[in-house]
Amino acid sequence: MSLKLTILGFNSAIPKKKSAPTAQLLEIAGRNFLIDCGEGTQVQLRKAKAKFSKIHHIFISHLHGDHVFGLVGLISTLQLLGKETPLYIFGPKGIQDFIMNQLKHTQARCTFDIVFKELESKESVKVFEDDKVEVFTIPLDHRIYTNGYLFREKTKPRKLNIQAVGNYPEIEICDYENLKRGRDFELSNGEIIPNEALTLEPEKSFSYAFCSDTRYKPDIVPIIKDVDILYHEATFLSDLQEMAQYTGHSTAREAATIARDANAGKLILGHFSNRYKNTNVLLEEAQSVFENTIIPVQFGVYEPDHEILKLNS
Repeated sequence: MSLKLTILGFNSAIPKKKSAPTAQLLEIAGRNFLIDCGEGTQVQLRKAKAKFSKIHHIFISHLHGDHVFGLVGLISTLQLLGKETPLYIFGPKGIQDFIMNQLKHTQARCTFDIVFKELESKESVKVFEDDKVEVFTIPLDHRIYTNGYLFREKTKPRKLNIQAVGNYPEIEICDYENLKRGRDFELSNGEIIPNEALTLEPEKSFSYAFCSDTRYKPDIVPIIKDVDILYHEATFLSDLQEMAQYTGHSTAREAATIARDANAGKLILGHFSNRYKNTNVLLEEAQSVFENTIIPVQFGVYEPDHEILKLNS
């Protein structure tokens, strides 16, 4: 499986005993991305047995404290651990000033470069790409400028049909990469062997959408269409829809509606108001609209085809 999501925290503003503020660690196609960094995230990373040395890219949704107050602490720890490679931080315009002022006034000396990618577009834009993964913003509607993020694995190489390839002695090992890229093979007599006759369909590519604090925003559906896992905040039940609208949040029913309309594979709810002592009421409301909805557990590790792979603790 090329996608694993570890929930480090999923609570709203005030930490609870069994739920820290928002932070997630996403592993996709061998890459590791930290998504949001609420207070205490570095402690949560330790408890999850995550390797700090693998954190090179951090995506911050917005500058409310429960999503960013843990960032400067994590940066300080990375410095103490001797990190030397650059750290890339994606977030709203102002995040560089927010972080660098804290480092300045604590007289911290970074052993590595911090590369800020400040965002201000109200349209979905590609903010990261390498040979295996691309990341797009998901413009959201909160009280301040906020983005979610869509992480999408690129199409994987086709798989060789070794038995079929063996029927053509002219095909050498050096030709394999071209076949994996989808190219046909031309024999010395000029005959073209279609790629489909020599290869098999590639393994499925996966995607993950993180929708942080937001009012109900149905125009994000085309951006996240057919996503394998969707995390969407669900701060309130629908009887408090007016409060959700006023505070810039969503109800469980609204989150489920987004998941249903986007044809998501799975919905993970989060960012619950502390008024709900039993979050099953939020789950039940969401499942009435979108059945494949789950409530996360702290340090739960999620994959597209599993509810909980394991618990890191």
